Amino acid sequence: MSTLAIQTSETLGVLLKELGEECSKTLKLLSQIEVEELTHEQLAGILSELAVSAVHLHAHTDGLQDIINDEIEKL
Repeated sequence: MSTLAIQTSETLGVLLKELGEECSKTLKLLSQIEVEELTHEQLAGILSELAVSAVHLHAHTDGLQDIINDEIEKL
C-alpha cells in the first residue's frame, strides 16, 4: 500500500491516482503535438485523444475539491 493510501481515505487515494494517470496521458499527448511535420491525420488523432482526456480530467475532478476539503478537516 502506498504512503498516500495510508495517509488519506481510500476514495481520495484512488481518485488522486486516477487523476495522476490521466494527467500523465494528457502531458504525453501535449508533447506529441510539439512534433514537427505531423500529418493532418496524426494531429487530428492527437486532438481527438486530447478531447477525450479533457472529459476524463473533468470527470476525475468533479467533486474532488469537496473530498479533499473533507480529508483536510479530518487531519
